[in-house]
Amino acid sequence: MTFEELASKTKKIDFCMLSSNDGAGKISSRPMSNNRDVDYDGDFWFFSHAGTRKVAEISNVDDVLLTFTEAPSLFGTPGMFITVQGKATIIQDRAAFEEHWISGLERWFPQGVLTSDLVLIRIVSSSLHYWDGEENGEVAVSRNM
Repeated sequence: MTFEELASKTKKIDFCMLSSNDGAGKISSRPMSNNRDVDYDGDFWFFSHAGTRKVAEISNVDDVLLTFTEAPSLFGTPGMFITVQGKATIIQDRAAFEEHWISGLERWFPQGVLTSDLVLIRIVSSSLHYWDGEENGEVAVSRNM
């Protein structure tokens, strides 16, 4: 499977689990919506409030893991499971907020991009692993930066 195929699949799966490390060996996971905002270069974007544990953990240890689960097909074949390893960055820039904002996020951030403690979490992926019931593999993300 190619990176583009996997990125396309993750774009169709809205919710994933974001796992971060507290620096003392404890891993925490929580559901996050990617708002279908997945760049084909391997970046994932998530909005959050600044005062959360995940933001504190990412500020100390930037290694994160995303896990996506695609629903099984109507014909009984299992869905796809995808994990993404990457580095996270906390962004506090209104222009970036506006670029990635979509309708519906007001549910969690009633003041929109003007939410006082709004941050954007950018995950730059380094590799993706997948399992689909028939095959599995790993795709490295190459970047031309």
